[in-house]
Amino acid sequence: MTDVDQTAIDAFEAQRRYLGAVAYRLLGSLADAQDVLQEAWLRWQGVDRAGVDDPRAYLTTVVTRLCYDQLGSARARREAYVGEWLPEPVVSTDATPDELAELGESVSLAVLAVMEQLSPAERAAFVLHDVFSVGFDEIATTLDRTPQAARQLASRARRRIREGGRRAAVDPAEHRQAVTAFAAATARGDLQALLAVLDPDVVWHSDGGGVVSAGARPVYGADKVSRLVAGLVTRWYTPESSYAHVLVNGEPGLVLLSAPGRVDGVMAFTVTDGRIAEAYIVVNPEKLSHLV
Repeated sequence: MTDVDQTAIDAFEAQRRYLGAVAYRLLGSLADAQDVLQEAWLRWQGVDRAGVDDPRAYLTTVVTRLCYDQLGSARARREAYVGEWLPEPVVSTDATPDELAELGESVSLAVLAVMEQLSPAERAAFVLHDVFSVGFDEIATTLDRTPQAARQLASRARRRIREGGRRAAVDPAEHRQAVTAFAAATARGDLQALLAVLDPDVVWHSDGGGVVSAGARPVYGADKVSRLVAGLVTRWYTPESSYAHVLVNGEPGLVLLSAPGRVDGVMAFTVTDGRIAEAYIVVNPEKLSHLV
């Protein structure tokens, strides 16, 4: 291996986590993000790196354009998807401040789901600027737009995300308390306690992908959601079943375990005024295969 080859590897590896974070937020799929990174690496090998002043900026442009190309075909696939399509969840038990800074602002499962409504250009402008603080001049070059057009794309995306139901961030302790109360109520089969932790207008989203039984459409209202959850728990729960409290896309959530080490589902929540306003449960095994 030549020194040039090793330099190329080192430069790419130094940006790999960051680039993966960009690709995931643009695509909502960890598998697709990895495919993009592989293609970006192949292009990085072939470029004249002597002419690249800023590898991070150059690779960000490459990854964004690859994702941009994928978003059109991804939308067509998701329109043919069985039931609701939800992003693949990123699950962790904790994250250091340095890791959080490297990976940009956390984007919840709820926001990623709303971002499916954006055009590819709006999504790219929003992710690059609002999540990773990339300047509009650089975004304009990446998207082949003017800086003013890039600014308008990000602004329009921000507005559409707000209109799509994104709620203001709550204190993590308040969020965790609501998730803990939900888990305790479902484990006990306590319908009244479950109703108490659900917002009256709660919305339940589920993604089974046609592989695992799940609702084809969202379920609305605390009464319907509480009864749905009670029925699901009755069918799923065994002496070996349990919940694990984790971070799902940076926010308190749950992993459903039918046995130690066997993940059956991941749950993310939006919390408003101490109650669960939206619940997202991913049970499609294809979207859980990266979890142990």
